Amino acid sequence: MPKIQANGIEMYYEVHGRGRPLVFIMGLRRNAEWWYRQIPDLSAAFQVVVFDNRGAGRTDKPAMDYSIPLFADDTAALLDGLGLDCCHVLGVSMGGYIAQELALRHPERVESLVLGCSSPGGELAVPMSPERREKFTAIEGLTPEQILRKDMDIYFSEAFVRDHPDRIEEFIRISMRHYQPAEAFVRQFEACLKHDTADRLGRIAAPTLIVHGDDDSLVPPVNSDILARLIPGSEKVLIPGGRHAFFMEFDEMFNRKVIDFINGLG
Repeated sequence: MPKIQANGIEMYYEVHGRGRPLVFIMGLRRNAEWWYRQIPDLSAAFQVVVFDNRGAGRTDKPAMDYSIPLFADDTAALLDGLGLDCCHVLGVSMGGYIAQELALRHPERVESLVLGCSSPGGELAVPMSPERREKFTAIEGLTPEQILRKDMDIYFSEAFVRDHPDRIEEFIRISMRHYQPAEAFVRQFEACLKHDTADRLGRIAAPTLIVHGDDDSLVPPVNSDILARLIPGSEKVLIPGGRHAFFMEFDEMFNRKVIDFINGLG
């Protein structure tokens, strides 16, 4: 398993394909395995780098306070270790938070941004409903598989769950790999609660594509409107019927939009 020293931790990473570098940043609790619907298509067009964030997957999980800026510095250190001066960056959910901070703290490293199901955080952000948050965080006494199954309506539409049981079982198998310990989940979740880039997003100069499912209850899609308003020159796309894992359910559509966006930059 390839690992590298980055910002004081040992970080797991993978590199796929050749061409212009495109770095994927995953969200809360999850790891590089969750890019299984993106890696085949996008690594045919770019050199794709995926990794496990601090506290997730096969990367170190130190007992300390986590923050989104810390995750961004981890990512920059990974780029240093891989010899990547500048790259395209794609982040979903918490990974979108990290991508924002990376573009703000290390602007010279970011050639373009793709932000999926993300938010600016802070007072401007529209949070999940109290009912959804209660359900999402209710994990005590549940097995990892039970947690996944109770949250299936967060990730996918009812029609997708009904019509594609094979894809759902594949999703569960992949999600169970390198499952995150509960204490590391809490540290990452607390980092998400402190995320706030709203008053700095106007400084982002990298071309930015914002993509969101229009039926996302975990990060409501109105947050994409806020991001689009605050990031100069950004482009916004809503995926009809998409929920929080729209990039899996509507993978072909999402992958094509990313490829077209990056290639359109020249």
